[in-house]
Amino acid sequence: MQILIAQLPALLGVLVGALGTVLATSVADKRRWKRSLSVRWDERRLDAYAEFARVLKEIQAISVRILAADTGDAHRSGMDPTVGLPRLADADVRHTLAWENILLLGDASTVRAAQAWRDAVWSIEHLARGVANGDESLSDRLHRANEARDAFYRAARGGLDVSGGTVAQSELLQQRLSVTRPDGSARSGTSRRADR
Repeated sequence: MQILIAQLPALLGVLVGALGTVLATSVADKRRWKRSLSVRWDERRLDAYAEFARVLKEIQAISVRILAADTGDAHRSGMDPTVGLPRLADADVRHTLAWENILLLGDASTVRAAQAWRDAVWSIEHLARGVANGDESLSDRLHRANEARDAFYRAARGGLDVSGGTVAQSELLQQRLSVTRPDGSARSGTSRRADR
């Protein structure tokens, strides 16, 4: 019995060490799993944000090209509505699917910014389809879409913890929208690259 009592501290030490090792390994594995899960969700969020941005820019570009053909804008290559409207319909389907991913994966501020950008692009699309409400000019609609895009990118980059400063483009594009003609008058239309 005395031998057992003498060995008891060593046995307790081994037992505490084993429990400590199991506990530490369990905590480390749980942290590693959470970090891995977070990275996977961030990758999916990034893919969802990128797809949404691509399809929204496609809708905007097609719409502006249809409008250029309708208005005879010499600064843009136009697209015949008989070609452009089916392409717009295809892009709308992809937009709907991309929007669902934004709703599923996006954080609240990014979803709000995406909705504002989507609404601004819809106003351009509605103008191209001939169903627009209001008397807002194409330049104003483009500026609103560009500002909304900047807000979306700020929110998405913030949610993904992307550093590197601003990627805002709306002011640069607005300057291109208000280019002065050689005769000194301001061009009321848009520049060739203002929708990009």
